[in-house]
Amino acid sequence: AFFKEVANLSLEMVIHWQRVGFVHGVMNTDNMSILGFTLDYGPYGWLEDYDHGWTPNTTDSQNKRYRYGSQPEVVLWNLYQLANALYPLVEEAEGFELVLENYKADYGTKYLLMMRSKLGLFSEGEKDQLLVQDLEARLQLTETDMTLFFRDLSNFRKGNASEGLEVVKDAFYIPNEVSDSIAQQWREWFLRYGDRLEKEALSDSERKEKMNRVNPKYVLRNYMAQLAIDAADKGDYSVIDELFQLLKQPYSEQKDQEKWFAKRPDWARHKVGCSMLSCSS
Repeated sequence: AFFKEVANLSLEMVIHWQRVGFVHGVMNTDNMSILGFTLDYGPYGWLEDYDHGWTPNTTDSQNKRYRYGSQPEVVLWNLYQLANALYPLVEEAEGFELVLENYKADYGTKYLLMMRSKLGLFSEGEKDQLLVQDLEARLQLTETDMTLFFRDLSNFRKGNASEGLEVVKDAFYIPNEVSDSIAQQWREWFLRYGDRLEKEALSDSERKEKMNRVNPKYVLRNYMAQLAIDAADKGDYSVIDELFQLLKQPYSEQKDQEKWFAKRPDWARHKVGCSMLSCSS
């Protein structure tokens, strides 16, 4: 029962990470707590480009063990190690094995439920799994900002599938790449998404409100943190305070803070502290 509770708390934690695009970067077993949170935040970050292979950790850049797309599997691996440590206390493996198997099954179920909420789908559809998988594939066809995409997607209206690309256009880092075959793949997906929304009872405005509760408008992008650090090094702590106030309400519109609802600027793409971090950062 103890191990099951640890597994459930750990699963809930990593589901929320995947929901908001958070990447821990150094998920060693000693950095995970049985209370369902983690320790030693050093090389962490939030996804900008929706890339399952991204890791913010310079020492993880070659093997990418802790990349965004692998975090649920790493949590499972860490749980296996905890089970191995606990086994000598009871010398019965069956209970541990059952919890670990349930984690695998529960992750798939809860991940789909989470992705449905991000898409504004609050009923079950037979092809929802495929819709999500195809979306994730398209998000990786060209550099696409995760936070902007899902937040802007809430503006999609039923019966207007042809406007889909226009709704999310600000999320593409290189808009010219979204042409020909890539644009066609997106149009096809938006048609399916529009058809799926027709089966939902919520109005566009009701769906938008619910989507905006699970898709943050503001996340602490690395370049934002670096700007605060640079200013603080000069004795100016106003940026730290501004970001602190901003991130107290990451799901709120905060009209006076629209400058932070934007793609990573080009100057930050490879700047030290803005792209990847070391464990000592």
